[in-house]
Amino acid sequence: MKPAEPTAAAEKEIELPLAGFTGTPEEIERQWFEQVYRGRGDSMKQLTWRAVLMGSVLGAILSLTNLYIGLKSGWGMGVAITACILSYAIWTTLVKIGFAKTPMTILENNCMQSCASSAGYSTGGTLISAFAAFIILNGHAMPLVFTFAWVFFLAILGVTMAVPMKRQMINIEQLRFPSGVAAAETLRALHSHGQKGMRAAKALGIAGLISAVDNFIHDGFAVIPKLAAFSSDMLAAKWSGIIFGPTWVGRTVMFSWEPIFIASGAIMGMRVCLSILVGSVVCWMFYVPVLQDAGLIVRGGFRECVQWTLWPGVACMVFSSLLDLILKWRISLRAFADLAKMFSPKSKAATEMEKIETPMSWFAIGQVVSLVALALLAHASFAMPYWQSALAVVMSFALALVACRVTGETDTTPIGPMGKVTQLTFGALNPGNMNVNLMSANITAGAAGSAADLLTDLKSGYLLGANPRKQFIAQFTGIFIGTVVSVFAFSLIVTKPEVLGTEQFPAPAAQTWAAVAQALSKGFEALAPLKIWSICVGGAMGLWLTILPVLFPKQANFFPSASGFGLAWIFQWYYGVLFFLGALIAWGWQKKSAANAEEFLFPVASGVMAGGALMGVAIIFWQNGEEILRKLFGN
Repeated sequence: MKPAEPTAAAEKEIELPLAGFTGTPEEIERQWFEQVYRGRGDSMKQLTWRAVLMGSVLGAILSLTNLYIGLKSGWGMGVAITACILSYAIWTTLVKIGFAKTPMTILENNCMQSCASSAGYSTGGTLISAFAAFIILNGHAMPLVFTFAWVFFLAILGVTMAVPMKRQMINIEQLRFPSGVAAAETLRALHSHGQKGMRAAKALGIAGLISAVDNFIHDGFAVIPKLAAFSSDMLAAKWSGIIFGPTWVGRTVMFSWEPIFIASGAIMGMRVCLSILVGSVVCWMFYVPVLQDAGLIVRGGFRECVQWTLWPGVACMVFSSLLDLILKWRISLRAFADLAKMFSPKSKAATEMEKIETPMSWFAIGQVVSLVALALLAHASFAMPYWQSALAVVMSFALALVACRVTGETDTTPIGPMGKVTQLTFGALNPGNMNVNLMSANITAGAAGSAADLLTDLKSGYLLGANPRKQFIAQFTGIFIGTVVSVFAFSLIVTKPEVLGTEQFPAPAAQTWAAVAQALSKGFEALAPLKIWSICVGGAMGLWLTILPVLFPKQANFFPSASGFGLAWIFQWYYGVLFFLGALIAWGWQKKSAANAEEFLFPVASGVMAGGALMGVAIIFWQNGEEILRKLFGN
């Protein structure tokens, strides 16, 4: 079609306004409207059915990978860039074979990215942390209907919470949001250099296929009696027993081959991965053996040991996160100062901007509906007073404001510390109730994560000249498919409490949340003396590792990351080795060929993670097929 030709040409000429604009708020918005939006967002296809459907499908698939990786490692990976590459490759192929008539525009792919990101990331974080922690503490899962409703309304709370923040943080202050910039750069490269984009997609696909086959050999062979002895997992366990001996294997000092974590390490970087390795060595090769030899903790495998090691690890992460928040008080102060600016009548946008920005009425409706729904659910399920639910939502807005600003400046969303602030508050307001403590913090952490995710995507759209209202609708749409897929998958994977805290699913995030809720609800006097001392030592280590980079800023990269060091105490020793191996491979690749690594490192790592995780989920469904069918269709 003729209209497609100028669109393609326009896409090749896109320049991202990375330098930003200057002047008064009105002048800044006017410059963006005239120089970036006009000619793109007002004329180019953006919010289309094909973009939303593609984003929903990719988001549903990637939500499974994030759920699997989250239960394994305790965190989720952003899916926006992976979705961009896959969408571009799939749709380009459909056009070439004649199934689709026209290629997607760059803004359609941006909308697709927002939908996929919302489905694949925003809804799963609350499941691998608070809901998994609830199962650990209570021995059973929440009813499926409750889980669906809670995850859905919590995502709405977070997404609409970002509406008033967008104009101040992205339009006026033009905060960086590095992942948003990276996604915009990826889209520009794909649409400006199609051959380069297809190379990245091919690398992602090949890496994913190899990783899927590898994971089948690792986990799939174990389910087949005739092949079980040849699985890479069994072979690694056999050689570990010969080389290290059963005592060290019981301390998780053993070999394992799981490329997902090697790929994760390649993305995380050397400093964090080296910190995890150091933490793993200190924990599993010194702390555990000394206490076992002294008879202070029982001998056993990972499940028995982690009940003791998680306390210093959790303390290190919590104390470090809270101190870091205090040290960044200027960022926090600026974030709270945004409240006045957001709702100030003097900062009203021009008429053209009002037409394309997300209306504040959507923010108000989303907040009220979410508040009422969450309050009713919390009160009915664990007798949480209505006023406490309202307080949790109010706190969530204030703390999400801080979390989003930190994300915009550092590309790290401090979901953990935000949740811990709420846990500390409700530990004083409602002592003795672990579930209230846990789920009130979940409101804060879930809202902060969803809001930061939307702002990161809106930053991509801002740079590309997208219509923010249409992008918000795409993000909102992704909540539906993300909730359905992630909740169903979680209920089928975590079939019983014993699944969590095992070598298959260490669930470090859930262990952390459960430990803090338990400590604040029962009081420290209910803990064994060794655990109290471990908390003190771990907390002191977290404070020290946070203060050192401040005292010696030039050497900051040489000090261990407190989060990485503490996280190592919650999962097995060999995870630290795998993470470090991935970081080492990435470092060597970048040293040998920086250009090649820049083009292929992220696609290859993403492919390994996606392929291995999807095969892992498939094997779980295959292994537990009968029970899964009973859950789906009843007896």
